Amino acid sequence: MEDKKGFSLRQKKSSRRPAISGPRQLSSQSTTSTSQAPTRVNGLNEKPTNANTERPSRPGEKTAELIKRRYSTRFAQLPDFNQADAPPLPNGRLQAENPKLNLPVPGPAHSVNVDLAALKDPHLDPEKYATTVLADASDQQLREYQTNLRKLKIRASTDLQQNVFQNRTQFIKISKDAEKLNNEMRSLRCQLAEVSTSVSNLMSRANIPESRPTPDDMATRSRKQANRSSRADLETMWNAQLHGLWKHVEGSQKYLPAIPGRHVISEQSRWLELDAATWRVKKRAHIILLNDHLMVATELKRRVDRSTMTDGEPEKKPSTKLVAERCWPLQDIDILDLASMANMREKHEMANAINIRCGHESFTYRSDRSSISDKAKLLSDFRTASEEIRRTLRANTETSAKEKDPMNYYAARDPALAQKTDLLRSLSNRKNRPEVLIDVDGKQRNLRWVEGQIDELDIEIALQHFEGAVRHVEKLRKLARGLKGNAMAQELIDAKVDGRATKLADLVVQRLVDTHSFSTATQTNTAWLVRLGFDDRARESFLQARSEAITKRARQCTFEGDLRDYIFQVSFVYFTLMKNTVSIFQQCFPPLVMSACVKWAKEHLDGFNVILSRQLSSVQRGSPTWNECMDQAKEHAMMVNEVGLDFKELVRVPEEDS
Repeated sequence: MEDKKGFSLRQKKSSRRPAISGPRQLSSQSTTSTSQAPTRVNGLNEKPTNANTERPSRPGEKTAELIKRRYSTRFAQLPDFNQADAPPLPNGRLQAENPKLNLPVPGPAHSVNVDLAALKDPHLDPEKYATTVLADASDQQLREYQTNLRKLKIRASTDLQQNVFQNRTQFIKISKDAEKLNNEMRSLRCQLAEVSTSVSNLMSRANIPESRPTPDDMATRSRKQANRSSRADLETMWNAQLHGLWKHVEGSQKYLPAIPGRHVISEQSRWLELDAATWRVKKRAHIILLNDHLMVATELKRRVDRSTMTDGEPEKKPSTKLVAERCWPLQDIDILDLASMANMREKHEMANAINIRCGHESFTYRSDRSSISDKAKLLSDFRTASEEIRRTLRANTETSAKEKDPMNYYAARDPALAQKTDLLRSLSNRKNRPEVLIDVDGKQRNLRWVEGQIDELDIEIALQHFEGAVRHVEKLRKLARGLKGNAMAQELIDAKVDGRATKLADLVVQRLVDTHSFSTATQTNTAWLVRLGFDDRARESFLQARSEAITKRARQCTFEGDLRDYIFQVSFVYFTLMKNTVSIFQQCFPPLVMSACVKWAKEHLDGFNVILSRQLSSVQRGSPTWNECMDQAKEHAMMVNEVGLDFKELVRVPEEDS
């Protein structure tokens, strides 16, 4: 049975454990080993057939043979991994795995280049990109790649700044062109109106024989005369309508007080207010359209007093009253026709429905009648009244714009002019508004051109282009001085330029305070301030910054027990900074203001004497310590002799202090 079933490693477990045979001595003859080697028949390892077997086969012998062969397998010869003709490993293994990356793989001999196309990819994974590109890069290549990335970042930042500047400049230019075109259109409209008026006047004054009127003309003229009414009659009729509305709509006077020109356009009573979610009828409503408002009133039943009813009298039906519920200005609402927004299935239900929207609120109403005439009339009247309001607002805006000439426009853009009440009062007087033309390089310019120059000056100040901004200020001040015939325009330009110059001077002073220790930067900053007319402020700011530097450095000197060492440090700090300050001052300012620097140096010398007296107060005058400290201080005081000052004899301690 065992031979028929074949051998299988999945046999059921038996109670008897397999026995493993002991080691056997291998034959030295190759023929014997060959004849004793197992053969494979039908995929299974069979024992060699040998008639001279030393021992008979026992149960479990096959399993033991298989396990022994498995653990005694040997290789005759190991492969040689150092062959010279072996192909190299591929460098683009990661690219082959993900061909969408398309990234360059650096070799050991060339530098790593920055791939702009890969960096512009919005789906770029930085970690994966860096791992792929810089996997085999050396330290030198990493530094070069970092330098290239930093240069690319600086270039991108510069391009972005230039784009912002160009966009702002183009926006300002386009705004000015649009405003200029708008003013020209207004002027053209006024001229066309004047031409039309002149033509009509000429036609009326011309001796043209009147043609005989036709019957149609006579009927039209009589109809116009019959329908013509004066303004007073219209106001009377409108007031009567408004008072009638107050009487039969309770609370309407709170929403619609009496103002000139307010009147009722239409009033419709057969409307139903619907729930926006379920389209169920909530209550009946009246819609009243005025020339400037839309009011919705609801019906409420009046209570019937049963105490006044007699016996046998039939019960009366309760009457209703109208109460004002909502009221909106026409320019704040929008009325939508729901029939035009519905599909074919809902179009029949929404044929008479409208939607009133005001901000985030929405209300739905439906006409109670089967015809759509009420809805069409309400929508038409609403559009007419809204267009009339827009036309009135536009006319008022144009009227106010016509009253603004270039002088008023130029003055209104600068809040600093609000303090110059005399100048604004003269600008508001129409008689004192002369046309201002400025001669610039042989061309006549108006104040709008000056306003453009002011805008360019603001841009340069914002970008901290100090040299260009200072040149602009000088140019505008020169233009203002050239307007000798128009003192008002000169004062106006000076006021605007002085405001910008003050703002520019604040930035330069801050820059001067930050770089007061550098001679070249201090010379540049003080030159800008002198050209702007703030030389006193430049001098005071520079000396104040140097005073703070002396105080800060002197406080950093610490007393560690040796008085001579401490006096040496303090005196060296004081007189070194004083020498450098006087040297920079002489290079930046003219000799006429040198007295301010000498006064400043004398004040700090007195401060040093106070420190010296305080430290030597416990030392006996004339002692070796005293003499050594004084000699060190006077030796350091001789450093200011290099800049033309002699403070050696001024370093002393008063008698009363000692």
